[in-house]
Amino acid sequence: MSDSLASFQSSVVKCLFDPDENSELTRQPGFAVYRNTVMSGCVDALQANFPSVVRLVGSGWFRATAATYVRARPPSDGRMLMYGASFADFLADFESARDFAYLPGVATLDWLWIGAHTAEDAVAVDSAWLATLAPYELGAVRLQPHPATRWRVFEDLPVYSIWARNRVECESADEIVWRGEGALLTRPTDAVMWQAIEPCGGAFLDACADGCGLAEAAGAALEVHPGADIAALLSQLLSAGALICPTSIEERLT
Repeated sequence: MSDSLASFQSSVVKCLFDPDENSELTRQPGFAVYRNTVMSGCVDALQANFPSVVRLVGSGWFRATAATYVRARPPSDGRMLMYGASFADFLADFESARDFAYLPGVATLDWLWIGAHTAEDAVAVDSAWLATLAPYELGAVRLQPHPATRWRVFEDLPVYSIWARNRVECESADEIVWRGEGALLTRPTDAVMWQAIEPCGGAFLDACADGCGLAEAAGAALEVHPGADIAALLSQLLSAGALICPTSIEERLT
């Protein structure tokens, strides 16, 4: 790409996303229409990518906030499904969202859903194979999170409960308990699924992602919650399709 072309493209981007920009380009007939079309497309993409946030705050508030985000952080990828990676961080610093402490977390889970949805496919670990291992082998085996597995623990807020009810517009008479909780998103086959997970489960998955064996991962979970039922936790993760085996026998054992 020539320097002149790159400079021109940079000028176009600046003119598109800076409403105060006043140049020969912005004074061209029809440029305002083009700029509005681009802005609307970006806001539409964010509205589609963060449906739980939209349901919580309403379309009007969301679109006004999204427009501010677009001007500050325009897309750098033509795939609009992948737009909004920093939206949760933006909401955390956005003055008008300060009264909604849970909102950045909800946006985070919407974004993790996209990550789970677009991740590569893989075959979840065969629990029957694990059952054939001797205890010492089971402790040494190294499982990895499935490429589509996403998890997050929120220390102080019931973000998962709020998100789950708004992701599918679930009406529930049950009162949300205002405490920290974790979320697990998986896609073992076609559809993204989600469920609550205890903080010790998040620690277990963190350890697996770091390459630890199951014994070490169990130890990490027990550090978070000394009374954790490791067998039940592993069963939950296996049922969710959250784990895979490394490809070779050598990689499976530490």
